Amino acid sequence: MNSSTKRAIETKFAPSPVGPYSQAVLAGNLLFCSGQIALSPSTGAMVGNGSVEEETVQVLKNLKAVLNKALLKESDVIKTTIYLVDLKDFEKVNKVYEEFFNGQISPARACIEVSGLPKGALVEIDCVALLS
Repeated sequence: MNSSTKRAIETKFAPSPVGPYSQAVLAGNLLFCSGQIALSPSTGAMVGNGSVEEETVQVLKNLKAVLNKALLKESDVIKTTIYLVDLKDFEKVNKVYEEFFNGQISPARACIEVSGLPKGALVEIDCVALLS
């Protein structure tokens, strides 16, 4: 794949990356979205005050902003990975996640417990979407 078939996707409506990576990369007809944590796009501060549900809402808003920049929507997501600091939060995150993808074919998914996430986040989610 040459550089003309892939391009970075960046939007001011999602937080700026906290490292040397793109918010997403469009490669052919696939969009690979980097993991999002609950950072406010406008302030760069963490959102949620320790509530995994509130963090998950912000994470999904951030992912939606990146999808929208690529002219995609939630129904175009084909795969997600959820990273949780505490797997006991699975049901709480799952409820918010289910509402986000409500009425659509649920994406394939993995959920992994991790020892830590950037900025002290409780949850991070990345995704792959398909351009139709």
